[in-house]
Amino acid sequence: MILPILQYGDPILRAKGKRIEQIDDRIRELAVNMIETMHAAHGVGLAAQQIGEALQLTVLDISPIEDRPSTLKLDGKDADPKTAMPLVLINPEVELHGETELGVEGCLSFPEITGDIERATSVIDRMNSAAKAALSSHLRRMQKEARRGRRIRPQEERPLVSETTL
Repeated sequence: MILPILQYGDPILRAKGKRIEQIDDRIRELAVNMIETMHAAHGVGLAAQQIGEALQLTVLDISPIEDRPSTLKLDGKDADPKTAMPLVLINPEVELHGETELGVEGCLSFPEITGDIERATSVIDRMNSAAKAALSSHLRRMQKEARRGRRIRPQEERPLVSETTL
């Protein structure tokens, strides 16, 4: 189901996402609906806040991007971004690495507005392995959003989900 995307000015867009403690059918359905919404809007990422839910949930699909090649590692192994997408990140923890670069970006909550944004060239997103397992069997059909409401933990507690070089 395609969900309405909130526009700039809505206070929930600034709300810190609540940690998801259990991945149930509601969360699975929300993730699937977010992916469908993101694709329908021709986006590459969507945070739960953008569809009115203050949760630590983000969906990404960088497979259509041709002008900014990316590399991807899942569980420490090289993966093809074209076939590994979409990604669902629950309670994502973002770690920025490398140099920074300017690139033109847009946002689904700021329709028809783009700008040069400085971003790290390498990003690591981490997610609890139990959460990943709870999602993977159900959602097989399905940098910036992930940073909304993230929680930073010591490195030794962070199980690797993906490492992306943009």
